[in-house]
Amino acid sequence: MVKQSAPDTARRSEKSRRAIYDAALALVGEVGYPKTTIEGIAARAGVGKQTIYRWWSSKADVLLEAFLDLSGQAGEGREQYVIPDTGDLAADLKGVLRATVDELRDPRFETPSRALAAEGLVNEELGREFVAKLLEPSLQLYVQRLRSAQDAGAVRPDIDPRIALELFVSPLAQRWLQHTGPISYAYTDTLVDYALYGLAPR
Repeated sequence: MVKQSAPDTARRSEKSRRAIYDAALALVGEVGYPKTTIEGIAARAGVGKQTIYRWWSSKADVLLEAFLDLSGQAGEGREQYVIPDTGDLAADLKGVLRATVDELRDPRFETPSRALAAEGLVNEELGREFVAKLLEPSLQLYVQRLRSAQDAGAVRPDIDPRIALELFVSPLAQRWLQHTGPISYAYTDTLVDYALYGLAPR
């Protein structure tokens, strides 16, 4: 009996954690961040409030971790992920941006993402958490890929990768957040071409 209790407990814990993730993301999409509460998440997940507070200190922590998990970037997976380096910078950037387009157009991701992004604009603390825990780790992947391109001579050595990545990441984010136009593979491919090759005749 002793040998069985640990795995059973682990399975119950993982099942509860998954239910909490799903409940948090569903609620923030349905009612928005301000109206999402720990009580509401607990009730929807079928767990007690104390179960949530045992693992997280606030609803922001719950939502951000659920969001990271949804993005496939939680834990070891996020640490190990890198943008591929095939030696073709344009192709590598286009590939990862196409994957981003797929994610942004996925309703499971889009609804809670918009809710959190919108709240982050008016809730300074949540905005900082959103940037630190979700956005910045992803941006650092672009920094690493651009630095490897600099080492290979494909990007000027004087370029600041952290600024350069904004040439293609920021327009995509703005278009998606503000609904200023469709997001597509063709759009992100064009962003990469403009960013890498400029606007002047070649």
